[in-house]
Amino acid sequence: MGDEGRFGRFWFDLGRRELFRDEVPLRLGGRALDILHTLIAAKGDVVSKEELLTRVWPGLVVEENNLQVQVSLLRKTLRDETSGDSHLITVPGRGYRLVGLGGTRQGPALPDKPSIAIMPFQNMSEEPGQDYFTDGIVEDIITALCHIRWLFVIAPNSSFTYKGRAVDVKQVGRELGVRYVVEGSVRKAAQRVRITAQLIDAASGAHLWADHFDGGVEDIFDLQDRVTESVGRCNFRQSGTSRDRTRQAQAY
Repeated sequence: MGDEGRFGRFWFDLGRRELFRDEVPLRLGGRALDILHTLIAAKGDVVSKEELLTRVWPGLVVEENNLQVQVSLLRKTLRDETSGDSHLITVPGRGYRLVGLGGTRQGPALPDKPSIAIMPFQNMSEEPGQDYFTDGIVEDIITALCHIRWLFVIAPNSSFTYKGRAVDVKQVGRELGVRYVVEGSVRKAAQRVRITAQLIDAASGAHLWADHFDGGVEDIFDLQDRVTESVGRCNFRQSGTSRDRTRQAQAY
């Protein structure tokens, strides 16, 4: 049946995006399924409301009430009929998590469209204290990529957990459930900035694209847009539905 996450009497087929109780399929809307997929991918860890909003409604500004409605529906669906407790719990002040999760067979399944994580860029500036400048650039690039509807982008509060750590891109791909990873660096000297970025296939470790972008500090937003556009133009090998492929071809 493909990869699946099991908890109590429930199991979720990650590849087919179907939820079952025992052997009976349960009907859920797309948003609720996106939330469930994200919680299972977290492997029992807490997922913040901000990350869920970013993952489930990418590129959109929505009221938190929309998330609460979907979580309430999902909590009722995942209630254990014997104990009356739900497998979906709220962690006050932090977010939500699944309990009783038995794990997945091969880690989080890839979404049905190209998925990407933008890693924290390395600060190569002469001033070590410029980390905030580098992080701000990366966060702006992530926000811009979230507006590409056919692209599944990991939220910065997930990808930034790897900041300062030497990690293998294959490990990142498994842990975050993405096919592609972008690494890079920012060098700022006087009033000049150079952004270097490279796109890597997380499954094979192969470099698919690399480039650098130079300009003045006053051009920083233009440089960020150029990075975003270049990533969006890459020939992603993993495609979603035919509609997503059409959107991808017409995006730029």
